[in-house]
Amino acid sequence: MTDSLTELAWLDSYGPLHDIFCVSFVRGLDPPEVLRRFGAASGERLAFADLNSLVAEYVEQTQGGNGGGYVGVVASGEWSVAVEPWGWQGNLPEVVGGLSKGSEVVAINRHDYAEAHFVYAVDGTVLAGFLPRLPSHQYGSEPERLTPWMREAGLGPDREERPANPIASAFAVAARMTGVRFTREFLEESLLVGDIRT
Repeated sequence: MTDSLTELAWLDSYGPLHDIFCVSFVRGLDPPEVLRRFGAASGERLAFADLNSLVAEYVEQTQGGNGGGYVGVVASGEWSVAVEPWGWQGNLPEVVGGLSKGSEVVAINRHDYAEAHFVYAVDGTVLAGFLPRLPSHQYGSEPERLTPWMREAGLGPDREERPANPIASAFAVAARMTGVRFTREFLEESLLVGDIRT
């Protein structure tokens, strides 16, 4: 687990995804279907830099109150990985419910001005979730389901001090669950980008 945390440490720094983002891992759905479930009518292939430019323009127009307005999706084995710079749609109950219908979703949101979340849902139901910076705060219909993986990643729910790398640790839990390690290389791939502005 230590190697995994080292490789994922960039997610706790002010890197290419900055300090607000959401990444959702969706099992068994291809990128076009994931975009549809996010509410996008269609998608176009773009580099991460182009996605970031669209997001930056939208955030400037809305002063950031509506999220990033766009999501980029790439396939990784049996999972699709959805990246929302400056976004949090993938952690909203109504979106998680739709994404996980007939499927399985692991979503992590970093938000340095609000609260980060980790959500695990299957077929429309949130089974387990926790706050990476306060792992004792667990929720869902089976809140203790993730506890063994959380402990491995240094997010034991009985710990009193704040974890050193809460976001990297949350992504390490996701990697154990999905088999997909969210490295910087994901941002070098061509993404299917959809407009989810509200």
